[in-house]
Amino acid sequence: MSSAQKKNTFFGGVAILMVSTIIIKIIGAIYKIPLGIILPDEAYADFSAAYNVYSFFLTISTAGLPVALSKTVSEANALGRYNQVQKVFRVAFFAFLTMGLISFVCMSFFAQPVATYALQNEKAVWCVMALSPAVLCTCCCSAFRGFAQGHMNMMPTAISQVTENLSKLLIGMGLALFIGSLALQPEDFGDRMMAVGAIAGVSVGSILSVFYLFWNHRRTRRLHPGPFTDKPDGSKSILVHLLALAIPITLSSSTTAIVTLIDTNLVNGQLQSVFQSMMDAGPVVTESARGFLDIGNKSAQILLDNMAAGGTAVLDSARALYGAYQKCMSIYNLPFNLMVPLTASIIPAVSAARARQNMLEAKQVSESALRFAALMALPCGVGLFVLGEPIMWLLTAGNTDHTIAGPLLSILGLASIFVCIQLVGTSILQANGIVNLPIATVVIGGVVKIIVNFILVGNPDIMIYGAPVGTLCCFVIAAVLNLLIIKVRVPSAPSYGKVFFKPVLASVVMGGVAWAAYGFLSRALGGDALTFKGNLISAAAAIVLAALVYFVLILALRAITREDLALMPKGEKIANLLHIK
Repeated sequence: MSSAQKKNTFFGGVAILMVSTIIIKIIGAIYKIPLGIILPDEAYADFSAAYNVYSFFLTISTAGLPVALSKTVSEANALGRYNQVQKVFRVAFFAFLTMGLISFVCMSFFAQPVATYALQNEKAVWCVMALSPAVLCTCCCSAFRGFAQGHMNMMPTAISQVTENLSKLLIGMGLALFIGSLALQPEDFGDRMMAVGAIAGVSVGSILSVFYLFWNHRRTRRLHPGPFTDKPDGSKSILVHLLALAIPITLSSSTTAIVTLIDTNLVNGQLQSVFQSMMDAGPVVTESARGFLDIGNKSAQILLDNMAAGGTAVLDSARALYGAYQKCMSIYNLPFNLMVPLTASIIPAVSAARARQNMLEAKQVSESALRFAALMALPCGVGLFVLGEPIMWLLTAGNTDHTIAGPLLSILGLASIFVCIQLVGTSILQANGIVNLPIATVVIGGVVKIIVNFILVGNPDIMIYGAPVGTLCCFVIAAVLNLLIIKVRVPSAPSYGKVFFKPVLASVVMGGVAWAAYGFLSRALGGDALTFKGNLISAAAAIVLAALVYFVLILALRAITREDLALMPKGEKIANLLHIK
């Protein structure tokens, strides 16, 4: 296999996107960690709430069509129908542009009602407006990315995503710091404007990505001028075919976005309801712990502080707890984002294998994808679970109460494992033509999440801790149901024992090592009087030791096979280097 061909293999595409994802996450960490420090929890709540609206419109506009486009292009390429490939792209691009324009209008001209009624946070309106150009541009970007991915070419996606994130970092953070230097009054107004500046970098980055992807598309088209002899289908037929593939996928993906939007509304509404009841009764901080993790005392103190500051005490108190939760969500999303390269490559790879009637290859790709998902998601999730509080202490530098944020991250760490499994499972089902059942699993999980959140967040002794519990319940149910459907409906389904047993065992041992190492070092460096520096040393040492233990266990247990590595560029050399037989 030539070097060029190697790049177009399944894990060749994964490797390209994985490198870009690592770069993006490094940029994101450089962006979000200081942003979490410079923005108070209240302003971060505005920032995150606007992002949830943006994600909703983006999912509705782009969740299904890129997958349908890449699948259709991949199948047409496999059959040598190159005129069909070009026409599919033109039809899809028009559909993307239409959806983008509709979303742009909703986020720009109707930003006030969206923030007030959909988010239960009218102070997020400017952040919503600042993101409106991004949704239009990203829709156009998705057309170009879906076309390239259908050719198993992940490089344009990687470059454009890095461009977006560099812009977000340089322009967004630059604007936020500049606005912060102006010391605008009142203080809450200045904080909200900093959030707007930070989020504006996303829109600028999406504009730059459109220009790059358009240039790249024209350049690559000139390299293959034709002429081609195949007769393409009619535009209406192509659109109907794309929509038949895209609508079920969009419904499945948008269910999660809709649940997230409902969850934002519900959590903010329930928090405000509890704080209003507390204010009516007179908030009291007692000496003894009150209920689950003492959130009652901490929330009462937050309300008292906001009442003393004046203004909208109930709304600002809810924003404070929601902002702390969203800072944890930015870390919780790390394992999820590592799955994006896998899911982007699973569907065209399995679809092409099935088009060639090669069921063995389809099974191998699916099983390897699940195994890699487990190998990445499990250690991340377990690590967040056992080190939630020290990680939040480090990443917010004391700007957020880590005794509140830490347990939130620990619960979300467990949830992140099942999010990853659910996501990869959904892609495997979609690649095998099973596009409706994943919708049902997400709907069931989403309904459970909403019910759990409504009950727990409205409890004054639990409040914000109910939100991650609802997330955990949602994705446990959705992931398990997806795996059951794969086992029943997919020909030559993966062996779950081979996929999960060894990664689970290695991750549990790794988690025990991390917990013990941090506990020992933190006591040795200060115990109850542990300083930020002591926490930094203890947490960093625990993470490094746990990572080394996990790597050794993965090799010792042979959790990754030579067949898995053979699908990757330079896989044989990697297997020889690691002595994997």
